[in-house]
Amino acid sequence: MKLPILIHPDPRLKKVCDPVPDLSDDLRVLAKDMLETMYDAPGIGLAAPQVGVLSRLIVLDCVKEEDAAPRPLVMFNPEIIASSDDMNVYEEGCLSIPDQFADVTRPDAVKVGWIDENGNPQEEEFDGLWATCVQHEIDHLNGKLFIDYLKPLKRQMITRKMVKLKRELARA
Repeated sequence: MKLPILIHPDPRLKKVCDPVPDLSDDLRVLAKDMLETMYDAPGIGLAAPQVGVLSRLIVLDCVKEEDAAPRPLVMFNPEIIASSDDMNVYEEGCLSIPDQFADVTRPDAVKVGWIDENGNPQEEEFDGLWATCVQHEIDHLNGKLFIDYLKPLKRQMITRKMVKLKRELARA
């Protein structure tokens, strides 16, 4: 089931999310619905607070090649265990901040630990787009948006555009 995606500014997008104490069937269904929502948007990552759920859950799939098999990842309680010293700049966007993009500098590679949908601990190293995406989604769990990395003027400009967009959507 596709879920509605919250648009910035929304106070839920600025909250630190609670750890998932135990996996339930409801959480597995939420993860499946989040993947469906992400693919439909279309996007490469989605965090639970973006659909109004303040739990530490993210989904991502950064496979971009037309003929490549998708690689959906579901991460409960993800955390960055290690980051590279090398930095990378990617033009980031966000499903909660539609049609707005900006360059963000982040570590080029990260090692992430999480619990998968079967309750098994996982660890993996990510680089390039995958590293950027997983860091962006984990930021959401900590109440941080990609625009928080920008200079105040640019951040305010984007926020004003989102307020206007929300007004237009409310009228429609």
